[in-house]
Amino acid sequence: MSTTSQIRASFLERWRSFRLATWLGWQIESNWADPFLFAIYSLIKPLAGTAILVVMYSIITRSDFASPVFPYIYLGNAFYMYVGQVMTGISWAVIDDREHYKTMKYMVIAPLHFPTYLMGRGVARFIIATISVFVTLLFGVLFLGVEIDLAQVDWLLFIASMLVGVVMLAMMGLILAGVMLLLAHHSWGIGEAVAGALYLFSGAIFPLEVLPPALRPLGFLMPVTYWLELLRRTLVGPVAQAFPTLAALSNLQLMGILLGLTLAFALLASFSFRWCMRLARERGLIDLVTNY
Repeated sequence: MSTTSQIRASFLERWRSFRLATWLGWQIESNWADPFLFAIYSLIKPLAGTAILVVMYSIITRSDFASPVFPYIYLGNAFYMYVGQVMTGISWAVIDDREHYKTMKYMVIAPLHFPTYLMGRGVARFIIATISVFVTLLFGVLFLGVEIDLAQVDWLLFIASMLVGVVMLAMMGLILAGVMLLLAHHSWGIGEAVAGALYLFSGAIFPLEVLPPALRPLGFLMPVTYWLELLRRTLVGPVAQAFPTLAALSNLQLMGILLGLTLAFALLASFSFRWCMRLARERGLIDLVTNY
């Protein structure tokens, strides 16, 4: 077989794995209720979570929603939903297939590209997160005074940032999926724990200057920090650039850092997942069930 034929066969295998996993993931995520009930759930869940943040902010600042701090916090919290859904969704597919449906051993020996399959499983979570983010932003604009002028939005930078950010989150999810392959107990909480830590160290709801000096470098090493900053700048540029953490960096510099860190995480994900998969095979962990 020629090199061109091999590349084409590899691409088709990965595309088939991704396409079928996307369909399967959506069926799993949405088939627990009828479409109307699922739509209501998808609308109410993000608003309920956002309401907690709004109430806390209102109490602390005495309802100072005109402050530029509010859109900074609000947008960071809104887009952070992608982190929990995409990253955790990809890694959770390992637990779902291995211990709930008990099908991972069949997936591993099937003619599919398993890492691509896991990323396809995360697409359903991405769609749900997109609905949640849109509803949250719309609620903020209509009822909370979050000013987003669509004519002033840097759409090119916004789309580019979203594309790079989703790839970055997928790579982080793949790393977590590899780790979950090797854990015999309590692996179900790894994704939520990492997402919770990143919520603190990525500047999602407050600048990194609030953290103790010894912990700030952790925030600067996380690509989520630069991703959220770029998204804020594309939507409310003057407000986002008024905060000191990354104010000295231009949009181009932020994108360069985000691309560099995304590439680094992609390489780490590729090597770490293969290593974890090899160890899982050797240790007989592919069909492990830990809930008994």
